[in-house]
Amino acid sequence: MARKGVNVIHAKCDPELVKDKSLPYTAYLVEYENEGEVCYDIATGSKIVEIFDHYYDKYGSVLRMTQTEGRTNPKLWQDPNGKKK
Repeated sequence: MARKGVNVIHAKCDPELVKDKSLPYTAYLVEYENEGEVCYDIATGSKIVEIFDHYYDKYGSVLRMTQTEGRTNPKLWQDPNGKKK
């Protein structure tokens, strides 16, 4: 069940991407377990609890959540995976 307001920027990515300062400051590295494998995603949401609930409902596991080094205001950030105007 996908939660409204949670945006997965990078799925199953390298945890070193947390150092990207162009990310929004509301982005978190989510470490979770999926079928016995530890995976990393970078996700944003209006509240950290919404991100946690999204991953817990989807995978049943959240091992750790760490804020990225992003510095961009979320209202000004352009999602590189989003639709181009």
